[in-house]
Amino acid sequence: MKFPQILAENLNKEEVEVPNGLQGSPKLLIVPFQRWHQGLVDSWVPFLESVIKDHPNFDFYELPTIRRMNFVYRRFLDGGMRAGIPSLQTRRRTITLYIDKEPFKEALEIPNEDSIHLFLVDSEGNIMWRDEGGVTEDKAQALLDTVKQIHSATDIQ
Repeated sequence: MKFPQILAENLNKEEVEVPNGLQGSPKLLIVPFQRWHQGLVDSWVPFLESVIKDHPNFDFYELPTIRRMNFVYRRFLDGGMRAGIPSLQTRRRTITLYIDKEPFKEALEIPNEDSIHLFLVDSEGNIMWRDEGGVTEDKAQALLDTVKQIHSATDIQ
């Protein structure tokens, strides 16, 4: 299964193609649907920062996923998020998807918007690992094991 290709803009106002135009191989794409999901996203960040230290090619992105809306509303929402995020690095990693959510969820087999969904994708956009919800020791270990497998397969080639 591949992650859908979407043209979007990060909070630094840079146009990016998700996932293939993003830095990192592999990269973790975190998809929250609700504002209250931010706490679940934040629960992963310290662990993900530690993965980057050991695997510098790895990166992660937050993809808040919101229904399609007009330019004025998009600018308003992005401006509000940008104001709350002083870090340019975090803004680079935050890419709001203003899309028709149903086809997106169907393509990724996301049954509902009750939690965040995480997708580890390779350089081709193939989903190598997926899970949902806040970080746990088991989820973190499973993600780390997959990152290591991808890196060792890349090192062999």
